[in-house]
Amino acid sequence: MRAFTPSRIVSAIALLAVGFALGSWNASSVVQAQGGKVFELRTYTAPEGKLPNLQARFRDHTRRIFEKHGMKSVGYWVPQDGAEHTNTLVYIISHDSREQAKKNWADFQADPEWKKVSAESQVDGPIVSKVVSVFMDATDYSPIK
Repeated sequence: MRAFTPSRIVSAIALLAVGFALGSWNASSVVQAQGGKVFELRTYTAPEGKLPNLQARFRDHTRRIFEKHGMKSVGYWVPQDGAEHTNTLVYIISHDSREQAKKNWADFQADPEWKKVSAESQVDGPIVSKVVSVFMDATDYSPIK
């Protein structure tokens, strides 16, 4: 049996939150798991004291640059409890397909504005120490599809 680690709990909470928060998505956007819209759950761990910097970068720049490259923001969360409350950002974005996700990320990483924003936000040291990415398909019974 797998242990419930803090990161697994954060991931489970984020998935539950998406179901509740996005129940208003258009039902006609139902996607089949074979090559349709995919969701990407990402968990970022920030070095001690750097979570506010990471949140500012997302708030002020990253979300907008994501949109420019076809990545749709679903939601952003921070855990309420434990050490993760001070160093973890969890978010979900969607892509039109897994292949498109690969292109979206490549275009995002190559974007001159992103390169500038990333460099400026890390002038006093890195603001991300670990990234975990999980690609997910919505089930046929999910309120978000």
